[in-house]
Amino acid sequence: MISERRLAILNLIIEHYLQTGEPMGSKTLCQLLPYSVSSATVRNEMAYLSELGFLEQRHTSAGRVPSKASYRYYVDSLMVPDELSDYNKKLISEALSVNSGDPERLLSDAAKLLAQYTHCIGFCCAIEDPLDCIQGVDLIPAGNSKAMLVMLTAGNKIKSSLINIACPIDDDFRFLFYEVMNRLFIGTPLTEVNLSLVQRSVLIAKERVFDLLPILTSLCSLCNEASHSKLMLENETNILSHDELGNDVYKLLSFLADKEKLIEFSKQFAKTNARRSMFIGDENPLYEMKNTSTVISKFIYGNNQCATLGMIGSTRIDYKKIIPCVEYIFNTVDTLLSKGGTK
Repeated sequence: MISERRLAILNLIIEHYLQTGEPMGSKTLCQLLPYSVSSATVRNEMAYLSELGFLEQRHTSAGRVPSKASYRYYVDSLMVPDELSDYNKKLISEALSVNSGDPERLLSDAAKLLAQYTHCIGFCCAIEDPLDCIQGVDLIPAGNSKAMLVMLTAGNKIKSSLINIACPIDDDFRFLFYEVMNRLFIGTPLTEVNLSLVQRSVLIAKERVFDLLPILTSLCSLCNEASHSKLMLENETNILSHDELGNDVYKLLSFLADKEKLIEFSKQFAKTNARRSMFIGDENPLYEMKNTSTVISKFIYGNNQCATLGMIGSTRIDYKKIIPCVEYIFNTVDTLLSKGGTK
């Protein structure tokens, strides 16, 4: 059992270090405590907290700094979260409502807001769905022998591509285009849209298959893109201002540059029963993130589509300010995704 005085000392040391990055000595603590206590008593209490694993002393003559374990205790038991202002709530809600009908863009906007408001790295990952299929395809003339190909999947993914068309996009061509789409592509799983399917279009288009070829090739590319998990990182350079990471910051940036591990982390989290989690320090399942605090949330939307959204910072982040902001962004995204489809 930790006494009230020890909790007060631990809370002061943690909050001082989160704000300044500097250790705190017994004399400073004596001045900040709301009651009179000697430096010797404070040193004894700090030694006890060190034995519990909550404090560290990096140099013999230096003050104490929080351990990674103390941050978890702080977040769970000591922290009094700041209240997010109505003004910031309004700004966040308005920013997220812009692309509320497009889940991938909504998640991307949310990752940018996480980076902006936390001064950490924001990320989002749309998890691949092997059952996702083409729901609709449209061809929009764009002038100068160009057209915009737009594809919508059953999982509410919207992909588009600007392509060159050699022939006029007249009524006959559009009729042929929609006939090929309806007979071969609509309802087809994204993973099954390939060269073999394109070759089958010859039976429908006959000699005009060469006019359709740029469209079909582009559609294959869009399906391939939409069928894989997609990770987006926002403001990786924010982490450069987290001085406590030291030279490890470059190792972290190198790790993030290879997105596959973070994609796999998102996939594994999506398989768990947890809806939201915060990993502090050694709680992180990936070795490269052991010096970070990572907050991640899972979202299920549309036709059982899944995505993750989160932020990555050092362990010395302003938890009481950041956590309410992150939660508000998560809750707003959850609400907007719910309105877009069946959960």
